[in-house]
Amino acid sequence: MMPRDNTSSLIQRIARQAHVTYKNTGSSASGANNKVFLEDHSKLCNLLNEIKAADLKIAPRKRRSSKSLGSSPPVTYMHICETNGFSMGVFLLKTGSSIPLHDHPGMNGMLKVLYGKVSIRCFDKVDESPAAGTEARFHPPLLPFQRETLRRSVLGSVCEISEDSGPCILTPQKDNLHQIDAVDGPAAFLDILAPPYDSDDGRDCHYYKILRPVLENADEKPEQQEDEMWLLEIPQPGDFWCGSEPYPGPKISI
Repeated sequence: MMPRDNTSSLIQRIARQAHVTYKNTGSSASGANNKVFLEDHSKLCNLLNEIKAADLKIAPRKRRSSKSLGSSPPVTYMHICETNGFSMGVFLLKTGSSIPLHDHPGMNGMLKVLYGKVSIRCFDKVDESPAAGTEARFHPPLLPFQRETLRRSVLGSVCEISEDSGPCILTPQKDNLHQIDAVDGPAAFLDILAPPYDSDDGRDCHYYKILRPVLENADEKPEQQEDEMWLLEIPQPGDFWCGSEPYPGPKISI
């Protein structure tokens, strides 16, 4: 498929709409319930629904065995643009690779698959203090400093999406933590985050491990535990790192 021959490229229109949509949300994304924001957000979703890999001059990668991948990064990132309001780029996942469970503090996001298929498991933190988890028991036992970052959570959406699917949406409150796995081969997706990650403004990326407490009652069935899930903050997993590649598509100006 040949890329669209537009005077204003589709990715340029997406960038401009993202700028309009997120320019007033701020670090707390306070515009999320605003009527104007919701209308602009819908326009951005509609544009994202049209984007194809060919529009960005990206060719789908071939499936390669894990042995042939050698020491190359499991995931690479193509940076497209960044403003104070949003960042946009493309993640490319190799066969069998994943982006571990991580968060987007106070951020909105959109993910649109360009080729391949990805599985996404989303979680939401329950608004409880770390002290709320001090009574729960885990195996192996947690150290005191680990309990300081322990948070109760609930499983949100679980889905598999392809280039034929609509955008996956996250907000500061909903589906904000997720794990993304490539399914049946390599995959790529366009990613928009608003505002961008900024550790100086409290928006650093954290990684998590899912824990389930030890059953207190021997007669209690595991399914009775389904709602009791905990997320433990961990360092970036050693088998995950992200490389970079130049973005080959149309130039963007904001």
